[in-house]
Amino acid sequence: MTARSLDLPAPARSLALRMPLGLVVPGAVLVAAEAGARSGVIPPNLLPAPSDILRTLVYLAQNGLAAHVASSTARVLTGFAAGASLAVILGAAVALNRRTEALLDPSFQALRAIPSLAWVPLLLLWFGIDELPKLVLIAIGAFFPVYMGVVSGIRGVDRKLVEVARLYRLSRVALARRVLLPAALPSLTTGLRNGLSLAWMFMVAAELIAASKGLGYLLSDGRETSRADIVLAAIVLLAVLGKASDCMMQLLENRLLAWRDNHVDRGPA
Repeated sequence: MTARSLDLPAPARSLALRMPLGLVVPGAVLVAAEAGARSGVIPPNLLPAPSDILRTLVYLAQNGLAAHVASSTARVLTGFAAGASLAVILGAAVALNRRTEALLDPSFQALRAIPSLAWVPLLLLWFGIDELPKLVLIAIGAFFPVYMGVVSGIRGVDRKLVEVARLYRLSRVALARRVLLPAALPSLTTGLRNGLSLAWMFMVAAELIAASKGLGYLLSDGRETSRADIVLAAIVLLAVLGKASDCMMQLLENRLLAWRDNHVDRGPA
């Protein structure tokens, strides 16, 4: 580490250390895959060389890839917003009222165990093959992680904080805004990040079944035409978009939780 880097703040030094370290494993995998494909150890029709996948990405970028990415991203954002909003409302209602919990929580816990593909036939029967079933499926995927985060966050609020708020005669709205919500934010933001990741997964399930545009459609098209390079190109794009959206959510989390005074070991092991 140079003298210049020692002058950087601790978060900047941590980021400067983690970024190159985070590229070690992907870089090693890419080099090994390229060498295996070029030497004939790995059949190129099953696992194309990374350079061939890059060429496929360039070709797709010149032939309508932006429309596929925009379509999938719009579906994820719309479905996630709907599912997360409903989860925050219902999660708060369940966490704050025992009667509401007894009424709703058992059903939500049962529905949470249903795999994503099990919803597809029912949604197709109810809503056809247009956009609505895709958005509903994505909203279902985003709902449960956010719901669990809200419920666990509010239930985990220190009882002493609530008692102090009551001593100051705070109203229910003020109690929720000034005590419960800030204290539950760590669990809520974790639930939002998990919900966004699941929204991307459920989007692929929706587009694999019935779509004419999107990254899930590219996956299905690559499978049907036996083009492993298209399948892997779509997977790479999904990984990049998922990571980018998670990074933005993490930045929001850090901003909202900047008041926390905790210890996290970010130094080398």
